[in-house]
Amino acid sequence: MLASVIPETGGPEVITVEEVPDPEPDDDEVLIEVAACAVNHTDVWIRRGHEGEPPIITGIDVAGEIAAVGNDVEDTVVGDRVVVYWNVTSCGDCEFCNHGEPTMCLDYGGLGVKRDGGHAEYVAVEARHVVELPEDISYEKAAAVPSNFGTAWRGLITRADIDPSDTVLVLGASGGVGHGAVQVAAHAGATVYAASSSEAKAEKLRELGADHVIDYTETDIDDAISELTDRRGVDVVFESVGGETYKQGVRSLARGGRLVTIGATTGDSDQGMLQHVFWKQLEIIGSTGATMGEFEDMLDAFFAGDITPVIDSVISLEEIPEAHERLSEGEGFGKIIVRP
Repeated sequence: MLASVIPETGGPEVITVEEVPDPEPDDDEVLIEVAACAVNHTDVWIRRGHEGEPPIITGIDVAGEIAAVGNDVEDTVVGDRVVVYWNVTSCGDCEFCNHGEPTMCLDYGGLGVKRDGGHAEYVAVEARHVVELPEDISYEKAAAVPSNFGTAWRGLITRADIDPSDTVLVLGASGGVGHGAVQVAAHAGATVYAASSSEAKAEKLRELGADHVIDYTETDIDDAISELTDRRGVDVVFESVGGETYKQGVRSLARGGRLVTIGATTGDSDQGMLQHVFWKQLEIIGSTGATMGEFEDMLDAFFAGDITPVIDSVISLEEIPEAHERLSEGEGFGKIIVRP
């Protein structure tokens, strides 16, 4: 089969498209003919050497058709349309897995990170990690939701425990996880603030459920939040950018507020903002990925049409290096989808 491989760390030029052996499903696995798979910042981090261990076939978010089933698989048959839960490497036996928290497992990493993923014509996964896809949902749309909307769901619904009384600021709102977080917060009934870099992106965010959009190229985010909330601040900040943006997020919080951080795309912050944390009695909450239950809850909302991903573009395997460059530059809106 053809696959996009990161053979070693380096720039986008190290990515190759090559013939590799078809995966063989184990007795408890299914073989999926990949119809669509997203490109993520995680792929970029693997290439740069910050995560995973090359050589590897990347691709976290997979949707496709069952091509073969293992001997012990009973509830899935050849021809089923499916979307895949990506956290497929948790050990299942550590203290965290035993308490239903596989995202804290030391083996956490999943599809396209610790084992070959979906930037290929075929991928094998355990049958328990696939969910049947309704006929009215395209493979491209399905591939745009798993890790992005799942991460937003866990961060906001489980970890921050938001409700309709909350005000929520989403930073990095035009990205894959960010535009998912805007919709998840709106789905929960919260008042949603979003940060964007252009009026075109702002208009899309309003369509997705943002009540207020801040152009961070025109004003500091925390200054805008102070003005919009009569100096109160917001209850929750959902943050994935890091750096200076993290600091503006902390300054945007109301007393007793909580900041959920799910990444650091532009790097770590050089300050913990401790004066704000202790004086305003803030909570800084880390969140990663989603459990299978959270993934299924998110899919219920997706299948019902309550949340929907935005697809930036659909590309081929050969165009993945250019997609890495676009992600690194923060270009586009929504998800880049690969059709192998």
